[in-house]
Amino acid sequence: MEVQGIINKAGVNQLIAAFDLLPDILFWVKDSESRILYANQHFIEHQGYKSLEQILLKTDFDFSSKHLAFQYVNDDKRVMNGYVVTDRLELNQTSNGELAWFSTSKKAILADDGQILGTYGVTRHLQKTSKALSHVRAIEEPVNYIREHYHRNICIEELAELAHLSVSALERRFKKHLAKTPNQFINEIRLENARKLLVETRLPISQIAYQCGFSEPSYFSKQFRRLFGEIPSQMRAQTEP
Repeated sequence: MEVQGIINKAGVNQLIAAFDLLPDILFWVKDSESRILYANQHFIEHQGYKSLEQILLKTDFDFSSKHLAFQYVNDDKRVMNGYVVTDRLELNQTSNGELAWFSTSKKAILADDGQILGTYGVTRHLQKTSKALSHVRAIEEPVNYIREHYHRNICIEELAELAHLSVSALERRFKKHLAKTPNQFINEIRLENARKLLVETRLPISQIAYQCGFSEPSYFSKQFRRLFGEIPSQMRAQTEP
């Protein structure tokens, strides 16, 4: 039997149900409005539910904190505009609220005529994957330091000293494991924390910029738009009742 014939006979539902056989894998399918159309059991339980019916057509705003939901939904929008996420290393919350390392890949779902139907993605919890964790440990100390001290001036030399590496070796590790330089990572951590404050507080935007390590509000606004696709005031407007 032809491969296509086997696929058609098996049906898409049976094929994607195979993700239930993979431990520590979160798999989901969303429509163009970021509503859940399908998720494997591990994803469902990660959100605190027992069955797909309980999260069907819900969005991340229904089971994630507000600032994280904005991150996930904006990510979906970027993916539908052509951005591809492949094996991105990120530190996010587990189902019990603790921070852990995850690797995420996302793509857009296209119809035969090219119409964008939605997105699908896979997130892998790395805690039990020793090979993947070896990559994390290679940069874990400087990454944790950046996450704790992002609000102040951080120089690359002190990060290199912390990791017992030369500056060039540290930069190579960041490029290899995070696909970005230490300075780019510092900037993104600052912006992620700024987004959280924009969504969850009513602090003035200039104060948020300062608290997150940006001395110039105009530079903060420019960098924010580069990463998130809109300026801080636009995102703030979306969160206002």
